[in-house]
Amino acid sequence: MSRILGIDFGTVRIGLALSDPTGTLATPLPHLEKKTIPQINAALTELIQTQDISRLVVGLPRNMDGSYGSAAEKVRDFISKIQVSVSIPIETQDERLTTMQAAKQLSQIGLNQKELRKKIDSSSASLILQQYLDRKSLSP
Repeated sequence: MSRILGIDFGTVRIGLALSDPTGTLATPLPHLEKKTIPQINAALTELIQTQDISRLVVGLPRNMDGSYGSAAEKVRDFISKIQVSVSIPIETQDERLTTMQAAKQLSQIGLNQKELRKKIDSSSASLILQQYLDRKSLSP
């Protein structure tokens, strides 16, 4: 069975998470340092091939009132740039409060600020992907 890759696009790092083959559980992967789009595309293409990924789910930031702001435009621009090199579907998932939730979970396990910064993007990607997987499992 194929897997789904969750992506949390950030200004410094790109958080990544991978579903299990059954599409039930999301697990954080090491983040990508934000580099050039060709480097990001190459890294994503390699992951897609080596992990048998059939879909990408990218966190789309929304304001608390449900509207989209400048951060959402940056994510949409990122999606349009990676779409040219990946041949699998790309979907978005509302990512409101995922970074705050990830920070809270990571600080509860005792990570200091330096460790937290290294892990927060992929933890956020894992939360985004888990929300997507949970929503899909509830769909008829």
